[in-house]
Amino acid sequence: MTTARGAIEAVYRIEAPRLIAGLTRFVRDVGLAEELAQDALVIALERWPRDGVPDNPGAWLMTTAKHRAIDRARRAKLAVRKHEELAADLPDAIEPRDPDDDVGDDLLRLMLVACHPVLSTEARVALTLRLLGGLTTEEIARAFLVPEPTIAQRIVRAKRTLAEAKVPFEVPRGADRFARIASVLEVIYLVFNEGYTATSGDAWLRRELCDDALRLGRILAELAPGEAEVHGLVALMELQASRLPARLGPGGEPILLLEQNRARWDHLLIQRGLISLARAESIAVGRGRYAIEAAIAACHARARTAEATEWPRIAALYASLAMVVPSPVVELNRAVALGMALGPAAGLEVVDQLVESHALDGYHLLPAVRGDLLVKLGRLAEAKLELERAAALTRNARERDLLLARAAACG
Repeated sequence: MTTARGAIEAVYRIEAPRLIAGLTRFVRDVGLAEELAQDALVIALERWPRDGVPDNPGAWLMTTAKHRAIDRARRAKLAVRKHEELAADLPDAIEPRDPDDDVGDDLLRLMLVACHPVLSTEARVALTLRLLGGLTTEEIARAFLVPEPTIAQRIVRAKRTLAEAKVPFEVPRGADRFARIASVLEVIYLVFNEGYTATSGDAWLRRELCDDALRLGRILAELAPGEAEVHGLVALMELQASRLPARLGPGGEPILLLEQNRARWDHLLIQRGLISLARAESIAVGRGRYAIEAAIAACHARARTAEATEWPRIAALYASLAMVVPSPVVELNRAVALGMALGPAAGLEVVDQLVESHALDGYHLLPAVRGDLLVKLGRLAEAKLELERAAALTRNARERDLLLARAAACG
């Protein structure tokens, strides 16, 4: 029974995004669609251990959920017209999924709804991981180190906000489509980054978040093949994810980029990333934010050794990125590249300008980078203070240990 339940829940986790997307198209309410999908799961848990898993579990779940929708419509005495619309959509028998149907469009619509700009970034992340990532509320809360009731509240409020705003379940056109897809990309990017380098907690990285973000990005690339930035983001995530096996030591301690064993990098992911980057560049006339970041990651991926890295090219790419998305964080990364390409004094000059601007006050990587540059310049006493300041600012325990160890090494 336990094995059967696990198999059913695994099937549901795979089918849930498509199921909820299809149901949302019919009932025009994300919250109700998720409830209907859960109802179908409960019925499956009752029947499948007894009758066996159907040949097409996704179609079975969809049919069952639609029956529940009709039952609810009857009980609520909804308009006859609405009842007839739902009944017309219900097939007489369970049929295999048509490969030419618009389930892809349904998934794209659900992505655009879950990441609608009417929601806060935190709400978009929670709702996307819940509906499309298949994560439970508990799993999302654990991943972001937030109390479970807080995540549950965000999801409930997000569904209510979408319902009250009467957000249409459709793929927008023109400029609105671009803005909405940009919102989806922002959420996926945020989820991946949190997995790649956790902002807090005891773990340096959270592999499951990287996997979820990469899966969502690949789905979006299939659904929106003509969007260059979608392929740019997928390329970036593939290339970054290729380093994950080499980013942790045997005790879970962080291993920084230049110290990693590149033989442990996933070269299949590197090849996939380079292909996605080439696709992004073939679609757009100029590179967007994610394609530029992917090009930077590609420079590292192509270098057989840390010494072979093309730092002048990376510094130039960061300068291009600063023109597309002006940001003090981008400027900090450019300072690192300049320090490697032209020497630590060149990087320190840029970092000191950031310090004077107060644009990154409280950001732990500013003193961390400054400390590293000071070490290379032999100014160890100053470097020690900067690295200790960075350790005090970070909320990640593994990163704090690393920074304190580097500070201690300054003597």
